Amino acid sequence: MAKKPLLCFLLLLLAFVAAAGATSSGAELDYSKLSGIIIPGFASTQLRAWSILDCPYSPLDFNPLDLVWLDTTKLLSAVNCWLKCMVLDPYNQTDHPDCKSRPDSGLSGITELDPGYITGPLSSVWKEWIKWCIEFGIEANAIIAVPYDWRLSPAMLEERDLYFHKLKLTFETAYKLRGGPSLVFAHSLGNHVFRYFLEWLKLEIAPKHYNEWLDQHIHAYFAVGAPLLGAIETIEATLSGFTFGLPISEGTARLMFNSFGSALWMMPFSKYCRTDNRYWKHFSGGRHAGQPTYKCDEQEFQSNFSGWPTKIINIEIPSAHAFDAYPSFSEIPESNLSSMECGLPTQLSFSAREISDGTFFKAIEDYDPDSKRLLHLLQKSYLGDPVLNPLTPWERPPIKNVFCIYGSDSKTKVGYYFAPSGKPYPDNWIITDVIYEFEGSLISRSGTLVEGKIGPISGDETVPYLSLSLCKNWLGPKVNITRAPQSEHDGSDVQIKLNVEHHHGEDLVPKMTRLPRVKYITYYEDSESLPGKRTAIWELDKANHRNIVRSPVLMRELWLEMWHDIHPDAKLEFVTKAKRGPLRDEDCYWDYGKARCAWPDYCEYRYVFGDVHLGQSCRLRYTTAEVLSHYL
Repeated sequence: MAKKPLLCFLLLLLAFVAAAGATSSGAELDYSKLSGIIIPGFASTQLRAWSILDCPYSPLDFNPLDLVWLDTTKLLSAVNCWLKCMVLDPYNQTDHPDCKSRPDSGLSGITELDPGYITGPLSSVWKEWIKWCIEFGIEANAIIAVPYDWRLSPAMLEERDLYFHKLKLTFETAYKLRGGPSLVFAHSLGNHVFRYFLEWLKLEIAPKHYNEWLDQHIHAYFAVGAPLLGAIETIEATLSGFTFGLPISEGTARLMFNSFGSALWMMPFSKYCRTDNRYWKHFSGGRHAGQPTYKCDEQEFQSNFSGWPTKIINIEIPSAHAFDAYPSFSEIPESNLSSMECGLPTQLSFSAREISDGTFFKAIEDYDPDSKRLLHLLQKSYLGDPVLNPLTPWERPPIKNVFCIYGSDSKTKVGYYFAPSGKPYPDNWIITDVIYEFEGSLISRSGTLVEGKIGPISGDETVPYLSLSLCKNWLGPKVNITRAPQSEHDGSDVQIKLNVEHHHGEDLVPKMTRLPRVKYITYYEDSESLPGKRTAIWELDKANHRNIVRSPVLMRELWLEMWHDIHPDAKLEFVTKAKRGPLRDEDCYWDYGKARCAWPDYCEYRYVFGDVHLGQSCRLRYTTAEVLSHYL
């Protein structure tokens, strides 16, 4: 969710360098002309009511422009009214007859989801950083948010809201307004939105002008926490409900989530299956010239897990079912008891491919009322999408500079065991066990043995490592790898391997040492395999999926990398990793063990009236421009 601090740091740096005046006139990029385009993630945009809805038994009604997502006060006092404004028709993605909601616009739509004295700080990720950016002179037109209705499927975003047309105009407007290309910053689902935009753009621009348009309007793409092969928690939200920390039941959360057209957008899928080329518009009279073909490589059928660590869904199917989905045992007519003959339930397992191609939903169609609706959504809005089947792996975007950034080495869910609960829909499934990847092994919540294939690295607590690290396929055959501590360091623990061989489709894990209790960041960099283009992968130890964009380490690295890019005296393709020292006064602190400011080469004790503790009086010895000059 939190994308704003990074863009603020980034653009602040660009403005600062412009003011400080890095001296050469031969810079390839005019840093003062860059813009930042932010594509938020799932549930990261405010939704406002566009109806008048009277809520019985509640003093709070919904009026036009009232907050829906997220207004916890109305959620608590009138949950049924609130749900009417949130849910969509699962078949055609239209609004509830009594209430409709639409995404807010501009920075206010993604700054604070639930404004308030108590709720504001809890739902605010970027507000204070925006204030910080404003205080340091970032232009108001330099940061552009592009909120969207995260409940809709990709095709419906364009059909109902013309979202991708507007996004194209946003890039073109930013170019005319600022005179230069943009930095695209996407988090989580926002990466899938950007991917769909790139494919949609191919159908709107003549093929010979496509790359020219990208080079002119996009300088760099930062893919942060991108679930490139989907996210396992989507399964939990679909079958049992995921509350997002809200005061609602899991059944209510499931009912709401499964009404969204985007419910399947982050479903896990196989890395071995693809669809054929979709660009029929350039060769035929329309977009629907034929049904796309879904094909899988031989590797898909040689592996039981579609490239994932294990089977994603393990579910018990009862030997008989009644008219309602999983009623309590006492509600089953006596005539059905004889047919059951005390039969034991059957356990079925499903891989990522069997989820994304609909096999799983067909298998439980007779036992779950949501399966038919989800199967319809899958066929219409994903497998049959005229622009792109989002449930297929994607290659490197044709953008000059691509940075794929994600957290790693955290305990992350990779599979579930489900069983009937004996309750009616929407509470008819319960999770009986969860499978995690962690520290090079598969473990289950119950302690049972787990069959599967696991690598040495785990994910970011939300998205498994396999899905996050698919972007390593974007690297070329020779990769430079650097591992350095995340904290400030003098370079003594920096490890470098140059020209490491990388085979497409295979994971790339360096054989480097780790000190205990030290968090590292591992850089995989390639600037040679694609002429004029650079690709970098950053793995941040223990960085959480939802909080990674608030990480000061990531802010620092983005700051240094972009400053290096725009500086005319830069000698390396990427910023040096040889050392990391304090860059701002806020990075200096008091070392109580040595009774002085830490990092004495960078920081000094300088009291200013109003300082209330020693750490506040530790400040940089030099100007920021002088400090940054050490990283060329």
